[in-house]
Amino acid sequence: MTTPDLRIAFVSDIHGNLAALEAVVADIGRRGVDRTVNLGDSLSGPLLPRETARFLMAQDWLQLAGNHERYVLGGGALPREPSDAYAHAMLGPAELDWLRTLTHQHALADDDAFLCHGTPARDDTYFFETVTPQGLRAATADEVEARLGEVRAALVCCGHTHTPRLLRSRRGQLLLNPGSVGLPAYDDAWPFPHAVENGAPDARYAIAERGADGRWSAELIAVPYDHAAMAALARERGRPEWEHALRWGRMP
Repeated sequence: MTTPDLRIAFVSDIHGNLAALEAVVADIGRRGVDRTVNLGDSLSGPLLPRETARFLMAQDWLQLAGNHERYVLGGGALPREPSDAYAHAMLGPAELDWLRTLTHQHALADDDAFLCHGTPARDDTYFFETVTPQGLRAATADEVEARLGEVRAALVCCGHTHTPRLLRSRRGQLLLNPGSVGLPAYDDAWPFPHAVENGAPDARYAIAERGADGRWSAELIAVPYDHAAMAALARERGRPEWEHALRWGRMP
């Protein structure tokens, strides 16, 4: 087996779940990586946004903004939803200033990798899934290629949908979504009602490896943690749907 010349851990969609994040960081430490990248949606939710922000601010990671960073900062078209409003209320000037420094995409030109939260074009669009009036389905190859656009990097990583996925583009690019560290299920009404459910409460992340030949491979990883404590905290905050999602990885 050849030794990879680069190993990158990808985390995404933490949503203020500090216990899940700490479990993932401990697991990353045992596996050994060259760097860690956070793909965004880090704080929104009824859990521990301020504590999670401070933990992330202390890391030397490359970190992106998700659509919920934009909403927390007041950049949505509508008034803040409860999860974003709670996070905003819990953050101080230093944390909010930090959020303002983050962008929703970044090219790692030297590593032939492209990172985004949603798609290269938008922070709030699903990349590998499509929402229809009948619910959520896997995106077709044509849909994935259209959303990929002119991005030519050998590795393309996204978050946003909380769904761990590994795909190959028609050009052979590795397309990766590490899943969600902190929220294994959710529902949404836009553009049609749908639910995302991973079916287990584990914290998810991924490690991508680049071989000496320049080819990328990746591993999707699930990490158990004290999810019951975070579910109880969601219940205390008056969010039973979050409690159920955190406890079971499914929506009620």
